[in-house]
Amino acid sequence: MDFNVRKLAADAGIFFSRAVQFTEERLGQAEKTELDAHFENLLSRADCTKNWTEKIYRQTEVVLQPNPGARIEEFLYEKLDRKVPPRPTNGEILGQFMLEAAKEFGPGTPYGSTLIKVGDCQRRLGGAEREFLQTSSISFLTPLRNFLEGDWRTISKERRLLENRRLDLDACKARLKKAKTAEAKAAAVPDFQETRPRNYVLSASASALWNEELDKAEHEMRVAQTEFDRQAEVTRLLLEGISSTHVNHLRCLCEFVEVQAMYYSQCHNYMQELQRELGRWAHTFLNSVNSHPAGSPTDPSTFLPLNSPSLLETDALQIEEVQPPASGTRKAKVLYDYDAGDSSELSLRADELITVYTVPGMDSDWLIGERGNQKGKVPVTYLELLS
Repeated sequence: MDFNVRKLAADAGIFFSRAVQFTEERLGQAEKTELDAHFENLLSRADCTKNWTEKIYRQTEVVLQPNPGARIEEFLYEKLDRKVPPRPTNGEILGQFMLEAAKEFGPGTPYGSTLIKVGDCQRRLGGAEREFLQTSSISFLTPLRNFLEGDWRTISKERRLLENRRLDLDACKARLKKAKTAEAKAAAVPDFQETRPRNYVLSASASALWNEELDKAEHEMRVAQTEFDRQAEVTRLLLEGISSTHVNHLRCLCEFVEVQAMYYSQCHNYMQELQRELGRWAHTFLNSVNSHPAGSPTDPSTFLPLNSPSLLETDALQIEEVQPPASGTRKAKVLYDYDAGDSSELSLRADELITVYTVPGMDSDWLIGERGNQKGKVPVTYLELLS
């Protein structure tokens, strides 16, 4: 117990001395050993890397998991070294609600059957999102977290040790300077006229004591310099490893972009497939218009999507008789593939350019499209009108 108390007292004394020395350096009252310019650049680069890595890591967490409560829950499970329980994504929950609603409304009704199609698509989108989140966490977030919690902590620890070694070295330099000044003063030749004879003995004794103190101070400074140089080399090697960290983070960033592009492409394909399926469903009901009186509960026009042509337009508009106006035609870029539902429509392929225009009495959600000698109705939602 006595040993621990002495050690604690010694550590407290060292801490207090370093605090005083650090304060004097800040006030310009003590000399400070400066690091070389290359070392200072390494320190600045390391600090910049740490700060931006931390910001990127935090914001990526927000992008992948916007719910702060869920992030806190995942953090607690991670600290407790327990597996995070599976959590359905919002898309999967929405899809499940739509499927359950379809059962209540009747899967054979137009609304119920559409809910089943859309709900199934939402579940697939949610599954793709969950896979994207898991892959992104492993390939991108984990390496960033490993740097912040592993490599950077090691660098910070060695930098603190280097700072302590520097303070010790500067303290030794100050003691050596003080010893040299006192030794020079003691070795000065006394004035025989003004100084009493007994002071000659005291002066010689003081000179010997200061010579001994000077030798001790020089030895301590050599030891402190050696320890400082050794710690500076260790810290320098760690700081130079930041370049390897940048290379590793670059590789992880490319993997993250690849996974993100694959996720959005998958979602785009799912939505295109759903859109084509709903388009075919709408035309199936259009073809049965003659077997149901208008306004009846089973009238297909009651369930048509917004981008479907009106029944009146289908009956009245004869594509062969339509002529382009003298002015008002525009070019349009096709955004998605579209399969014509009947002979009055024009099939489209993504990224192609066509000429479009409208005619009096035509539904605003549709245009007349021309591609060479082919002509037919096209949905506006599949086009990007060019000026």
